[in-house]
Amino acid sequence: MPDITEILKRAKPRQKSVFICLAGDDLAELDKLERQLADLAEGWKPDSLGAANPAEKINKQIQAVRTRMKKGETEFRFQALGDKAWSDLVAAHPSAKEHETWDPDTFPKALVSTCCVDPVMTPEQAAELFEVLNEGQREEITQAAYDVNAQVTTVPFSFSASAMLAGLTAGK
Repeated sequence: MPDITEILKRAKPRQKSVFICLAGDDLAELDKLERQLADLAEGWKPDSLGAANPAEKINKQIQAVRTRMKKGETEFRFQALGDKAWSDLVAAHPSAKEHETWDPDTFPKALVSTCCVDPVMTPEQAAELFEVLNEGQREEITQAAYDVNAQVTTVPFSFSASAMLAGLTAGK
């Protein structure tokens, strides 16, 4: 029979990471290059046997922008709050509406700043971050902070790893 003392020694709060691309200007450049590539595909024809396809240059530029975007991603690591800390955080941000659990304007920023262990941030810094992020990014970062506190923790199945292993072992 397991000893609770030993279980408690091994127990660590759940953590979860999300990666957010903060290079919004690179995304605009990528969109422009993708458009140029699509336009070329419709109408470019070589005028000689030695003609270089301009799509090659654009493809290299696209790859460079994608590399910059990947480097522009920032990891945000969240850690679950304990029962009392969670309860106190929710209580500190009550909703004015009867059917809502918390204030939708203040709670997300407080949740993100409280649960984010890397990078550590203040509520003011979280509010500043929310001003830079778009709605989808704000939702993603807030959802990660919520999930680390509310989602059941199970051993996840990795489709990618399973497919790779199956390929390496010929499915055996």
